[in-house]
Amino acid sequence: MAGTETTTAQGAGKTAARGADLDGVEAGLDALEVTEKGRTPFRQTFVRKILPPITAVVVVLALWQALITFHVVDDPTKLPSPADVGGEFKDAWLQGTLLGFIWTSVSRGLLGFLFALAIGTPLGLLVARVKFVRAAIGPVLSGLQSLPSVAWVPPAVIWLGLDNSMMYAVILLGAVPSIANGLVSGVDQVPPLFLRAGRTMGATGLRGAWHIVLPAALPGYLAGLKQGWAFSWRSLMAAEIIASSPDLGVGLGALLENGRNASSMSMVFQAIILILFVGIAIDLLIFSPLERWVLRSRGLYVKG
Repeated sequence: MAGTETTTAQGAGKTAARGADLDGVEAGLDALEVTEKGRTPFRQTFVRKILPPITAVVVVLALWQALITFHVVDDPTKLPSPADVGGEFKDAWLQGTLLGFIWTSVSRGLLGFLFALAIGTPLGLLVARVKFVRAAIGPVLSGLQSLPSVAWVPPAVIWLGLDNSMMYAVILLGAVPSIANGLVSGVDQVPPLFLRAGRTMGATGLRGAWHIVLPAALPGYLAGLKQGWAFSWRSLMAAEIIASSPDLGVGLGALLENGRNASSMSMVFQAIILILFVGIAIDLLIFSPLERWVLRSRGLYVKG
């Protein structure tokens, strides 16, 4: 009897110990899932996020000025000084044309990208989910993605003339294949278990695509969106450079071409800097927050 009681007590003790271990493991997992809250101190944000790009810009400007100061490049028609380029910015600002250059191109680029998004998303879903369609036009989309966007400018001018519809056509032809292929790649990486679970719960057809396929394919889709924007922006710049017309206004590509025609390298550098600035701004304001949101929703975002 005493032996039985002892055995029972030992078993109860082992069970309690195992329970305590499991509780500890669960507590550790819960701790891993806890998201750090509270605002990051401004000093830390400044050191990690703001200071590095400022330092890079200062270094580039210093090297640029050094090439002028030490007469490595003496011809201002080949390399203007930072002060000359700054003068171009000052003149454009005082004349009230600087923001107009930016808005003309950005408004075209964003509107064209939205059109490409509306076309490329359903096209990508169709290619990803219908085998016959993938076999028919999948290779064509890949070929179009590798085709330089500038190749579409001459036929677009002949077909549509020198107006904004030509610009949007070039943007669509440059961006739609990238958006569609990015979504196809994302759908291909969706675990089959997700699809079976969705069908079990009645999520089929458009409902399954909206609630199961698109959320699961979001990382690949977002990569396609970034690449699609890059292609649409480059397509627009090529169209503005080649097909310049007073009726189209002066965008950043036209500004670059005007600088070449006037043999003004300071204007050329001004246009290049503005094109680069818009590309960086769109990434920081739109795509970087989207990437952080996707990573955070999957528990993959590490706050740095």
